[in-house]
Amino acid sequence: MTVIDPDAGGFVHWLVYDIAAATAGSLAENVGIAAGSPPQGANGRGKAGYTGPCPPSGTHHYVFTLYALDRTLGLTGTPSHAAIEAAIKGHVLAMTTLTGTYKRS
Repeated sequence: MTVIDPDAGGFVHWLVYDIAAATAGSLAENVGIAAGSPPQGANGRGKAGYTGPCPPSGTHHYVFTLYALDRTLGLTGTPSHAAIEAAIKGHVLAMTTLTGTYKRS
């Protein structure tokens, strides 16, 4: 799953991959970077984990994209967005997106 802000030049808010399949079809609440959490790539700050919305001005769009793959990626370390995109190429069975907006008050 990727979370990208296209209004901030494609800022990466979250990269999480190799999420275990579940019949509930959900991600556990409060997923972090602790042991037992799914592996995560480098966000726009260069670290693993989620970076919440904080637009400097105006309303920004946050695009959540979930991919169903035919295999796990098995990447190591904290891969970049480009590395994850390259790894999923040719393995996407389905994908869906949800776009949310946020504006600081």
